[in-house]
Order: sequence, then C-alpha cells, then structure tokens
Amino acid sequence: THHPKHSFPTRRSSDLFKRGWRKVNREEMMQLFKNEYGVDNREIKTFLSPGRVNLIGEHIDYNGGFVFPGALTVGIYAALSLRDDNKIRMRSKNVAGEVIVNLDEELVYKKEDDWGNYPKGVMKALKDLGHEVPGMDIVLYSNIPDGAGLSSSAALEVLMAYIILYLENPEQIDRVEVSKLCQKVENEFVGVNCGIMDQFAVAVGKKDHAILLDCASLYYEYAPLNLGDYSLVIMSTNKRRELADSKYNERRAECEKALEIINENKTEKLENLCQATLEDIESFIKDETIKKRAIHVVTENERVKNSMEMLKANDILGFGKLLTASHMSLENDYEVTGLHLDTLVHEALKIEGCIGARMTGAGFGGCAIALVDNAKVEEFKEKVSVAYKEVTEITPSFYTSNIGEGTHVLN
Repeated sequence: THHPKHSFPTRRSSDLFKRGWRKVNREEMMQLFKNEYGVDNREIKTFLSPGRVNLIGEHIDYNGGFVFPGALTVGIYAALSLRDDNKIRMRSKNVAGEVIVNLDEELVYKKEDDWGNYPKGVMKALKDLGHEVPGMDIVLYSNIPDGAGLSSSAALEVLMAYIILYLENPEQIDRVEVSKLCQKVENEFVGVNCGIMDQFAVAVGKKDHAILLDCASLYYEYAPLNLGDYSLVIMSTNKRRELADSKYNERRAECEKALEIINENKTEKLENLCQATLEDIESFIKDETIKKRAIHVVTENERVKNSMEMLKANDILGFGKLLTASHMSLENDYEVTGLHLDTLVHEALKIEGCIGARMTGAGFGGCAIALVDNAKVEEFKEKVSVAYKEVTEITPSFYTSNIGEGTHVLN
C-alpha cells in the first residue's frame, strides 16, 4: 500500500472561493483556466464529476448485499485545453503546485505527485488498453468538503477517465466499464483496497435517483428519489476515522464466521451471509457477538430492498424510518458508530422536521445523513450543532445537497 486513502486535498480557502460548498458554472471554470494557463485561442472544455453518498445499505456489500448510493450535486470541476505535445499539466484551485505528466515516459506512482497519482493511474490504465491520451492543460476545483468521506478520490478518477474517453468519442462511453477501470486503478496503482461502490455511483449516477447496486454482480437499477419538501443534510462529525480499518477487518472476519457456522448446519449451503434468514441465525449461532453481526447483515439487506419499494411508492416518510432503523442496527448490532456519530444522529432525530437519520460510510467518525423539512433546515443545523458540541467539544459541519448527475460535460 502506498498510503492511506485520503480525500482530494483542499486548501482551507483560496483567493477565489471562500470555504463552503461554492458551486461554479462553466463560465467561471473557463475564467479559472485562463487565470492559470493564460488566454489564447484554444477551445476550453468543462466537466463536473460528483461526490457520492450511500443512502442505506452499510457493511453488507462484502456479505453479498445491496448498496444504495447516489451521486451528489457537489464534486470536482475541470476546465481543459488540448496541447500539441505529449505533456499533461494539472493544477488545482484547492492546493498549491502543479503536477506535470510526460506521456512519453512510463507512468508510475510517485509520492511527490500526491493527488496527481489518481488521474495519472487512470491515464496509464487507458493507455495500456490502447486508448489515445492527448496532451492537455487541466485546472481542477473541488467543492467536496474536506475529509467528509464523500469520495473525492473516486470523483477524480472517474473525471479523468471520462475526459479521455469523451475526447476520443463522446458517444461511446461505457459508464460501468469506467467504474471498473477506476476501481482497479485505486486498488493496483494507488494501493487502496476499495470496493466498487464509490466509482460506480460517480460514473453511473442519475439526477434525483438512487442506485440499487449489487457490488458482486454489478446488477443495478434506479429508484426515483423525489425528496419533495425535504432536503438531504450531510452532517460531518469533523472527527478523523480512527478505528475504521481495524474494525472493518474484524467485522468481516465475524461475518465469515457466521456464514461458516450456518453452512455447517444446513444441507443447502449459502453463497453469502445475506442469503441467511433470521431463523438460521437464531437456530445455529450461539455466540452473542457473532449473532448480532449476522442480524445486522440480514436486516440491513431487507431495509435496502424495502427502501426501493418505498421510493417507488413515493413514500419519503417510510424511507426516513428505514434510515433510522439502519443506524440503530449499526449502533447496537454491528457496533461501528461510536460516540460522535451516535450523538449527531440521536440529536438530529430529536428535532422537529427530521424524518430519519443514519451514519453513512465505514463508521467511527466521518459522516451521517438526515432528511429534514426544507423549512426547518437552518434551525436543525443550529440545534444539532449546539448539542453535538456540548457532548464532543467539536463543531460539526453541515452540507445540503441534492442527488445529481454522474460525471458529465458542463454546458
């Protein structure tokens, strides 16, 4: 492993954009490009690659279950112009410095290239597959909040793949293949052992829709996510995720153990833990801890399937209840939440206008999400912030987002 997974780094404020989720448009991105790389008569193309959030379906992807992510309306913007040589120059408005890639040389991971390794890995993977990677100047700007666990690395990888394939032939971009390629880059070039959900949600995302995805088979379908009078509020604990990796490995082992025990007792063997029933768990698993882990896996997978039905029926209140039930299961049965996430979620649920909340991601820090009445959002943020700070002595951050389009050209 080269280094732990980090988010696309952001400077706390830049000359142009003060902190916060500042949306930019095509004209502003073109202006940024001119400020960085000068004004000439080259055509400037602009793109946006979104962050993502998993709405429900936590810690079941490696047990054969479904995840339910959506792309966000914030992300990483790019403005670029082609060059007539084989160099790629990249600058970000969020961090100082420039990454320069010479396409005539072998593309290898370099620690000093920092965030530049994500796009560079994608360039290498596409070149190896015989795609044409042209020289270009690129300016990037991210309005994904720093360290919030909204998957800026996947946004950056998919952005680069999409740009290269778009320049080659805009009509022939296979988004599922893009997500597979980018996951491979993160696993093999960057050295982070991630699943496919992040890249998939970024590449295949659809405005106002969640994606029901089976990470194993890549079967997916869209569910309409019409929030109506409610907003999706993302709540960051602003606490670094400390235990996530070690606990993740521990939970995986516990789930494997649960499956092993069930299969020892059944004539028809299960392929994965999500195929088990609560009856299997109660009958065969004696160890209380292993039993609780398995109960979370089986009930969470049911909640994901029920979410799909709720959203198809436009039952946003029912969906909110499932979010809350998911958190309680992650807190009590799977035990991956911790003080910070629990405080955020429990305080959120006390406030009038909040119809559901849960942690999202690996747990032990990171983010939670809440569905909140549009008219109450400001009051909600204020009250949760005060209550959370009282318990943890940390000020949380709040972001509202809609569910947006996967990586696309900005027109």
